[in-house]
Amino acid sequence: MIPAPIPANEPQRLSALRSLNLLDSDVEERFDRITRLARRLFDVPIAVVSLVDADRQWFKSSYGMAVRETPREHSFCAHAILEQNVMVVPDATQDARFHDSPLVTGKPHVRFYAGCPLTAGQGATVGTLCLMDDKPRKMDDHDQALLRDLARLVEQELVATQLASMDDLTHLSNRRGFTMLGERALETCRRHQWTAALLFFDLDQFKPINDRYGHAEGDRALQGFANLLRANLRYTDVIGRIGGDEFVVLLVATTPAGTENMIERLRESLDTYNRDQQRGYELRFSVGAVSFDPARHALMADLLAEGDQQMYRNKRERRADTSGQ
Repeated sequence: MIPAPIPANEPQRLSALRSLNLLDSDVEERFDRITRLARRLFDVPIAVVSLVDADRQWFKSSYGMAVRETPREHSFCAHAILEQNVMVVPDATQDARFHDSPLVTGKPHVRFYAGCPLTAGQGATVGTLCLMDDKPRKMDDHDQALLRDLARLVEQELVATQLASMDDLTHLSNRRGFTMLGERALETCRRHQWTAALLFFDLDQFKPINDRYGHAEGDRALQGFANLLRANLRYTDVIGRIGGDEFVVLLVATTPAGTENMIERLRESLDTYNRDQQRGYELRFSVGAVSFDPARHALMADLLAEGDQQMYRNKRERRADTSGQ
């Protein structure tokens, strides 16, 4: 099998995918009813909502497939997300990309495939609504249009998911979204005995920016800080805005030295941002850093509470140092 090329916007695509908080989640009727409808309308044995992750395709809804995920390198959908329109494979045994795929040579013995890309998060393609059959078949323009219509229904559900878990202003995860993503990340850390750390940020003297320059300028400052976090962090890290001027980051597979280096990099980036922007004020932050301890942090809420306390402790100490100078 010929694996699909990696999209040029892969980091942004994966960020959009993970912002949905859907990977490894439970089955949901709102997606299942669309795959049931697709299966019935097209008279195929398999209909799937597939999300293409970094190294796998994972099925949010699957009718006719016995597994919930397959390797990305075996995935038809990894090819389909590169397309602008419906990708149709009339007979996979006659297609050089797929003829020796385990999905073709073994169960479910795919011969026909049709996949419509699903977009979310500023137009990034996160997966497909796809159909499969163990018999070769064709798909005319009318059928492709119908599959696109059903895919738009899936995208509406993706948008609804995003709106419920995303901060409208910064397009980072909100408290709900961060907690959901963070819980899954911590569970992975427990399972693999990985380290992790929480950074709890509070922008210093943010209220005077709103009072003096107006809320539009305050919003601009929040967006600027959110963009700095995105630019300096890995796509595997979880980022959120959980309050007015409070941001949090969960660093996965890090060390205490790595955490300190990340904070220092952010301070340097913020210095550069302040010099470049020349807005009449400077953004500064206080931060609390907490290393994840499975014995103390059963839930993300435990990490957040300790990070909040550590951040305010550091903020008070900095104020005391400044006033004493």
